[in-house]
Amino acid sequence: MSQRPNVPHYSSIAFGLHSHLLVSSEMNPNSNCAAMGVKGFVEGGIASIVAGCSTHPLDLIKVRMQLQGESHVPNPAVQALRPALAFQTTTTTTSSAIHMPPPPARVGPVATGIKIFRTEGVAALFSGVSATVLRQTLYSTTRMGLYDILKQKWTDKETKTMPLSRKITAGLIAGGIGAAVGNPADVAMVRMQADGRLPVSQRRNYTSVVDAITRMTKQEGVTSLWRGSSLTVNRAMLVTASQLASYDQIKEMILENGLMKDGLGTHVAASFSAGFVAAVASNPVDVIKTRVMNMKVEAGQKPPYTGALDCAIKTVKAEGPMALYKGFIPTISRQGPFTVVLFVTLEQVRKLLKDF
Repeated sequence: MSQRPNVPHYSSIAFGLHSHLLVSSEMNPNSNCAAMGVKGFVEGGIASIVAGCSTHPLDLIKVRMQLQGESHVPNPAVQALRPALAFQTTTTTTSSAIHMPPPPARVGPVATGIKIFRTEGVAALFSGVSATVLRQTLYSTTRMGLYDILKQKWTDKETKTMPLSRKITAGLIAGGIGAAVGNPADVAMVRMQADGRLPVSQRRNYTSVVDAITRMTKQEGVTSLWRGSSLTVNRAMLVTASQLASYDQIKEMILENGLMKDGLGTHVAASFSAGFVAAVASNPVDVIKTRVMNMKVEAGQKPPYTGALDCAIKTVKAEGPMALYKGFIPTISRQGPFTVVLFVTLEQVRKLLKDF
């Protein structure tokens, strides 16, 4: 009777590796902390990329809506300096006529989506998706990982809870750092998403996020990659603090009050609520960020906006204060599904990686 060769089974190898890691972590607690820190980045990165790609068309519609009416400004000199931002070309002969025409009619998210589909094709709904992947890899991976590290450090060891104030603080810190890291991809994503609304002769026609970043660096300088970075950081701090902190807080409240068990229903309810809070808190900053990032600066000419405050003032003067909430419906329509997919995926990834 022939004997089978002594080949180790995969489960035996995995068990041995897991045991080795456990022994190593007991001998060196610092290495275990480092591993847990890296794990948080990996889990957050995977969940963010899945959520970002699956809701990209909604984000594109939001950007297009936020740019609606931007060309309707009372100063013709400013209008002449930014033809790339105009939906249509209007001719005015007298200064009094500039104030007479009503602003362009606002188009809703459904109509905006249909218009993109009809005029640019279905592929246009995924314009800039490569930039979304890079942005989520840099920005969201960083913020999710840092938040997880701070959460582990600031959670009470006995009660296993963390005060809301600390959750918000952790979100502010993690969001700010993540935004600074991912700003180049954010600028590229906004430009690629907005490109289709311009006349063919004025489009930038970036072929990918790499092409966008390369051309921006050559044509506008390296600093253009961090254009609107203060807005990006402020928005990211608001989004991360409201999104992650509210998700953890609402989830804890649901479980503590016995409303639902820790499962898919709890995750969906908490994440959708968190998405709504994040949308309300961040939309005004998001509108200004989109416009500053998308502005086209002509060589030797004054830029349309000198900064975030200038953009906010011009936007409110030309279009009214509610212009800061342009694109809110697609924002919540995107933030809701994005946050749900993000946290549901995150919870599942955590289950898969819980033994590593």
